[in-house]
Amino acid sequence: MSEKTENVENISNTKKILTSLAAGGVAGGVAKTVIAPLDRSKIFFQTNETRNYRFRYALRWLRHGYRTEGLMSLWRGNTATLARIVPYSALQFMSFEQYKKLLKVDHPDTPVIYRALAGSMAGSTGQMLTYPLDRARAVMAVTNSKDQTAKQYKNLVSVFVSIYRTEGLLSLYRGATPTLLGVIPYAGTSFFTYETLKSWSIRRRAKEGEAGSHLFMLPSPVERLGCGAVAAILGQASSYPLDIVRRRMQTSHQLGKGDKYKTVTGTLLTILRNEGVFRGLYKGMSMNLFKGPVAGAISYTVNDYVQIALRLMMDSR
Repeated sequence: MSEKTENVENISNTKKILTSLAAGGVAGGVAKTVIAPLDRSKIFFQTNETRNYRFRYALRWLRHGYRTEGLMSLWRGNTATLARIVPYSALQFMSFEQYKKLLKVDHPDTPVIYRALAGSMAGSTGQMLTYPLDRARAVMAVTNSKDQTAKQYKNLVSVFVSIYRTEGLLSLYRGATPTLLGVIPYAGTSFFTYETLKSWSIRRRAKEGEAGSHLFMLPSPVERLGCGAVAAILGQASSYPLDIVRRRMQTSHQLGKGDKYKTVTGTLLTILRNEGVFRGLYKGMSMNLFKGPVAGAISYTVNDYVQIALRLMMDSR
């Protein structure tokens, strides 16, 4: 595999944008579908004040859902997840590449912190353009298919209509503030970590090539998976409490909490006062330590290889 395989320069920027969008969308969709049951379990405990979280409780909750509602219930809300994550992931990966170009991240004289800045800007761009879909997904995830409210939130359209009628148009962005505050460190840290680790791998393999076969080798699939897993862990650790705040604000109306979780500061204080730091702000984090690296590894790796394949196809025409 040559350097050209990693970064095809013979195609136009328009084609690069299109291939980034396609690759990012596929990557996000595959990753989220794989971890969808674990994600639904995490959201349930994040939004429940009275249930203390344990990893075994999460597995027990999934087993109970499987026995009472069937296997596919574990993927309840995944359609809404894909409807959000595919465009979000597509926009995020595409934006990151374009922000890297704008900030001249790959230039040797550019400070490495610009790589994190490009990641934060990319994550913010994706979130702002797709946030209503994220709220719809959270609402669907916390409803039970046997409850009366489930009929009210049976698909994306019904969720949007119900929220608009009962809470107003702007409520589609309820929880957007903690989301943006969280995505800045998350996307910045994860993109920075992945790109940095991958560049270290490239340099190491280049030196090995000079010393031996003189063949420039790119990171292997296993190395990419490892880089993505580490990037996801560090990214989530930097932003997890704000994810809790976001979920509480998104679902408070559907769970009968009214305006209890109306602002970021108020939600933080309420959680700290009633549940504490680790049982409140880090509830479900142990699940993320498992599913986060899996999702991150799959997402970054799939994006890389789909993008490479698409660009080689375009370059060969």
